[in-house]
Amino acid sequence: MITRRRLSVILLILVAIGVAAILTLRRPAAGPTVTGTTISVAGGSYTNITPADLATMLQAKNFPLINVHIPYEGEIASTDTLIAYNEIDQHLDRLPADKTASIVLYCRSGRMSTIAAEQLVKLGYTHIFNLDGGMIAWEKAGYTVSKH
Repeated sequence: MITRRRLSVILLILVAIGVAAILTLRRPAAGPTVTGTTISVAGGSYTNITPADLATMLQAKNFPLINVHIPYEGEIASTDTLIAYNEIDQHLDRLPADKTASIVLYCRSGRMSTIAAEQLVKLGYTHIFNLDGGMIAWEKAGYTVSKH
């Protein structure tokens, strides 16, 4: 006959296994590895990525890709939205509500997207990526920019 103590231990083990299974299923799939360069700013940091890093990330895209350049000078395929770099804090409704979600920003040269990245970090976003060198670097690396 099973004693109460053994029954309690078995039940505890089953609960632990169930919790572990649930946590494993809820964990997002690991995305592509991106090295990037961490840039520390007031309130946190963001990551500068290369065109090759972005191309790798786009293979398993699970983030919004946002063009922040003004005026419009083209865009990278798979761009989700255009938000002016100096108005990004006015369009938080177009960004993920989860401030831990990944967001990738770019502009023509990297200057405007750097400003937007710093603003989002100040607002509490923790996984911001900035295409270092912007569309200029993207094209120099052999990728295309569409101009509508």
